[in-house]
Amino acid sequence: MSRIDDTFARLADTKGKAFVAYMMGCDPDFDTSLQIMRGLPGAGVDIIELGMPFTDPMADGATIQAAGQRALAAGGSIARVFDMVRAFRETDTATPIVLMGYYNPIYARGVDAFLSEAVAAGIDGLIVVDLPPEEDAELCLPAQAAGLNFIRLATPTTDDRRLPAVVRNTSGFVYYVSVTGITGGLAANAADVAPEVARIRAAANLPVVVGFGISTPEAAEAIAGVADGAVVGSAIVKLIGEGRPVPEVLGFVADLAAGAHRG
Repeated sequence: MSRIDDTFARLADTKGKAFVAYMMGCDPDFDTSLQIMRGLPGAGVDIIELGMPFTDPMADGATIQAAGQRALAAGGSIARVFDMVRAFRETDTATPIVLMGYYNPIYARGVDAFLSEAVAAGIDGLIVVDLPPEEDAELCLPAQAAGLNFIRLATPTTDDRRLPAVVRNTSGFVYYVSVTGITGGLAANAADVAPEVARIRAAANLPVVVGFGISTPEAAEAIAGVADGAVVGSAIVKLIGEGRPVPEVLGFVADLAAGAHRG
């Protein structure tokens, strides 16, 4: 049982829903990013999704692209993200951390070295958006052998023929992308999401959390009401990019978390 499995088991016991918060590692700088990360559990975050800065984030909209550029300009890298996680784990050994990113910098670092460092730092899972199931031998299977959950994305275009391949080696949870397009785009609609969540649950026998298009406590509540949890990223990253004080960012996160938990 991973920390992710433990979290969903705990929530299931109380019929609770998960709130997952995304932030870009090292945005706008290492110290501020770590301060925000350390405050997330106290703000009600159940799982932290931590972005690895990359020069060509094809699934991300302008807000998260800008966050990646700020992080890179401040010296952000996979190594510095691991430093963040190690520092976080000095005071929090319970909150699951999922790294989200792209395969190119992982490949450049070396898969074995990357996985070894991730496990040692205290990472629990990976979301790598540009590796399809046909490439599972590249990273997915080695990651699971190393003890990490490999979390796959399903989308509105993942039909019944494709879905079995998508969920076959997925563990921890399935991340359902509620809208077509990039992060920070259209708003998610709970009525549209509900049947898709049911279809994915039946195929995967895993929790399904929903992200993309969620930016308010009310939206988080509505989506969590039809899924096992909600993910918010761009709305949080936007405040960080505006230079809002850390307590204001965490206050906004607490409102989002409360909405998801009401779901």
